[in-house]
Amino acid sequence: MGIEFKSTKEAAGSRQGIFYGAISFIAWGLLPLYWKLLKQVPAQEILAHRIFWSFIFVSALILIKGDLGRIRTAITNRKNMLLIVIASILISVNWFTYIWAVNSDYVLQASLGYYINPLVVSILGILVFKERFDRAQIIALLLAFIGVLLLTIQYGRIPWVALILAVTFALYGMVKKLLKVDSVIGLALETMTIAPIALAFIIFREGQGVGSIGLLPISTLLFLFMSGIATATPLLWFAKGTQLVEFSTIGFLQYISPTISMLLGIFVFREAFTSVHAISFGFIWTALVIYTVSKARAMKPKETLKIEY
Repeated sequence: MGIEFKSTKEAAGSRQGIFYGAISFIAWGLLPLYWKLLKQVPAQEILAHRIFWSFIFVSALILIKGDLGRIRTAITNRKNMLLIVIASILISVNWFTYIWAVNSDYVLQASLGYYINPLVVSILGILVFKERFDRAQIIALLLAFIGVLLLTIQYGRIPWVALILAVTFALYGMVKKLLKVDSVIGLALETMTIAPIALAFIIFREGQGVGSIGLLPISTLLFLFMSGIATATPLLWFAKGTQLVEFSTIGFLQYISPTISMLLGIFVFREAFTSVHAISFGFIWTALVIYTVSKARAMKPKETLKIEY
């Protein structure tokens, strides 16, 4: 007879993954405060600057860490490079759609998109990664679905912008989980893939005399240039989190971001908050509590008794 102890390494990794996932979504939830500072800049130009300055920021991190050799190694792996190209396309579409939605008064749809997204992520976790839900997690998923459905019904028509945001970011997260490279290396290669296009667009705009660099005050330009840090840092945390926990767990953590944005909308930007919103968020946050408690219980290291004859 022998006693077998379940390793705590996996539980510690899960807690670390939840931490990275949570702080990434907290940061994204607060980002509307940052983008409000750039509201006079066209959406496509913000996108170009986000991509280019993200590349500069992440490249600087790699140089500081001395990781150029790992970049060369990652580039030689065809599967990794294919996934990186797909990831760069998905995140570019997501960024542009979000910026366009905010600047075109589709903020409600944008918010709805990030409430639909965790459901898409949970479904991908089941279908692609063969993750299993216990009874409590299934109840949580159903409650979250009801909450999102109420918000969708209130909107009154098919929310195409919301669906594009939800699907592109869910697929991006799936690709990042499949990508077996360090989060900094992965993001460097993603931004490197599309940075030349972004830089060419910035130069073209400036050459036409309509670019922001020649028109904006220095204070606003600094926020535009720092958009790379504001963009890349949460993405690095997100990539780290997706590699350490189940994909469906990342899905439920994603409710943090739109909820923070919703609170900003109510208390900072003075947007309307209806009874439907209150009921919907009640369902969603009840689901989040149930799911979190279920996962916390599952992560506790347990002593198991193994009897041998």
